[in-house]
Amino acid sequence: MVLSHGMGENRHSYRHLIPLLVAAGYRVASVDVRGHGDSSAGWPTYAPAEVGGDLLAVVRDLDGGPATLVGNSSSAAAVVFAATDAPELVTGIVLVGAFVAQPKLNPFMRLAVAAVVRSPRLFGMFHRTLFPVHRPADDAAYRRELVAALRRPGRMVPVRGVIAPTEPHWTARAPQVRQPVLVLMGTKDPDFPDPAAEARAARRLFQVAEARMLTDAGHYPHADRPEAMTAELVDFLAVTDRG
Repeated sequence: MVLSHGMGENRHSYRHLIPLLVAAGYRVASVDVRGHGDSSAGWPTYAPAEVGGDLLAVVRDLDGGPATLVGNSSSAAAVVFAATDAPELVTGIVLVGAFVAQPKLNPFMRLAVAAVVRSPRLFGMFHRTLFPVHRPADDAAYRRELVAALRRPGRMVPVRGVIAPTEPHWTARAPQVRQPVLVLMGTKDPDFPDPAAEARAARRLFQVAEARMLTDAGHYPHADRPEAMTAELVDFLAVTDRG
């Protein structure tokens, strides 16, 4: 499995999920999306299609795959591009907290978002709100390290880059996906007015897909409900393995 994080995060986002998947018998790679974490800075683009190409490069480097790709938030778009660009390398994809449409924001919220994606401190404050029910025991320490990493020169540019509007949008590619697809969404994900409706909307875009809700999870179920998410992934992986 190859795990890809969302806007502003890094590979340690999956720190609570990885040991559970390894214990279940899976080989796992968690990546730093270009410009994030320990990845180099100064990329010409951070578009999901290019991130998808990076994920395929990881699969090729790990004995040539194939692999199941898991993408959270902005990276949910990337795994769709990867699945259609090189289907022979991808056995299935998992979209966690995927955005089907660009959120409709009033002028105040547009200004707030613009500020958040330019300020490491404000991003850290925003990040904390995405855990509305459960919070990992190491959450505060992780967020301090996250904000410190974003304070490095040029590191907020990729944060804006992964969510910048690009064409084609991942939803245009979704009908071309032939692999099994799992859409996961936290029932308390504060990024969506109706998380269940968003999950259903994502599921309908694919030929073979199912949507599952994780009770009381926020935008990062791999961090706040790792056991529940592992159970869903292992169940899904059993289907892709048989395929």
